[in-house]
Amino acid sequence: MVLMGSKSLEVVEPITTEAWNTTGLHLHRKSLTHATFYWGHKTEILFPGWPDSSSSMYALALMLVFVLAVLVEFLGNCKLIEPGASRVATGLFKTALHSVRAGLAYMVILAIMSFNGGVFIAAILGHAVGFLLFGSRVFKKSDGSGSDSQKS
Repeated sequence: MVLMGSKSLEVVEPITTEAWNTTGLHLHRKSLTHATFYWGHKTEILFPGWPDSSSSMYALALMLVFVLAVLVEFLGNCKLIEPGASRVATGLFKTALHSVRAGLAYMVILAIMSFNGGVFIAAILGHAVGFLLFGSRVFKKSDGSGSDSQKS
């Protein structure tokens, strides 16, 4: 309380709470989530408690993210439909394939949202290797007509 002349004023300091600390961890939840990229094997990827704090399980999680990214590129670039197939069957098959690809792509995105630098690099490398193997023309045989040379 502050006295000013015959009037008294009460000084009230606002009460604030910190939602973020200096490491970028969110403090309002039981499990800690990062708001910035970080390095380390103690993380959660896709499921609560996985891969735990084990280095070997973290390596397995990185391989899973890598394989998922390669699979997304494979499904985006594969040509599994024979010419002359039924239009309805072709449409249904392409729709199912697209749905599976979208679901796997969202799983890769959710893994990246763990903000772990290793997971991010595994996803980028998986997409790069997948595109190199299935999207680029590097490993495809040319049919001799020259029609493949300028498509990529």
